Amino acid sequence: MNEFHLEVKQDGVRLDRYLCQQVLELSRSRIQQLIEQGHVQLNGKICTSKKTTVKVGDRISIEIPKAEPLELQPEDIPLDILYEDDSLLIINKTAGLVVHPAPGHQDGTLVNAILAHCPNLPGIGGVQRPGIVHRLDKDTTGAIAIAKTEHAHQNLQAQLKAKTARREYLGIVYGAPKTESGTINLPIGRHPVDRKKMAVVLVEQRGRPAVTHWKVKERLGNYTLMHFQLETGRTHQIRVHSTHMGHPIVGDPIYSSGRSVGVNLPGQALHAWRLRLQHPVSENLIEVTAPPPQTFTTLLEVLRRRVAISQS
Repeated sequence: MNEFHLEVKQDGVRLDRYLCQQVLELSRSRIQQLIEQGHVQLNGKICTSKKTTVKVGDRISIEIPKAEPLELQPEDIPLDILYEDDSLLIINKTAGLVVHPAPGHQDGTLVNAILAHCPNLPGIGGVQRPGIVHRLDKDTTGAIAIAKTEHAHQNLQAQLKAKTARREYLGIVYGAPKTESGTINLPIGRHPVDRKKMAVVLVEQRGRPAVTHWKVKERLGNYTLMHFQLETGRTHQIRVHSTHMGHPIVGDPIYSSGRSVGVNLPGQALHAWRLRLQHPVSENLIEVTAPPPQTFTTLLEVLRRRVAISQS
């Protein structure tokens, strides 16, 4: 069990905010969790209110219990590693690989694979689990970052929140957009009827802000290779925004169901192509490019041949 002992040197600050300023190893949510669970003492007495105001001379003690054991088992699942050091792991996720365990997917997930690849991973957020920084849908392929330390996890999530990390995607859509580029700024929330879907939903109806920048990369007859850049990371964001603009992602089993392109795809033709972020420790710029899977490149080749034949 780790412990921190502090003497307050500032008046009029909330307990959780003061601890965030002083204990950089812990995220604010983790600090608030520790306060609520009774692991923080103020002047020798347990304090469970994060809103308590501290004053100069107060003494704070924090006890950090050992991370709760994770019930999931490590699994030797091959990983396509794009970058790795003591703080950060970036992989090129394959189609069909679920990121987190969920009903119907209790094993065989990216989390199981990372537990095997990083057997000494420390507790992040109070549980012995990999620090997944952002998610990709089951059949969306490409670059995904995993934090190996609490500090890296907090730092990378802050970069995503501040929109300084850059996430770029390639997607093949049905149809031909009338312009070469644009921005979709529409909130996304749970579909009001079909709970398996997300949809453009008003903020007043619990939609959350979502911004997607797009541009045409290559026109392929009645299909288009698109470049997407995310400002936010809502569930199914690109898939929902593309559908809303009238150009759903090819092969999407939820948002373009029933439409065929004549190529056997494992899911939507959407790939997290490039990830750019600042290293959480060295602060150097890290940029990785994930090669698209064979199914994606095969689809492009087929569509290009069709265009060439139609023009001959």
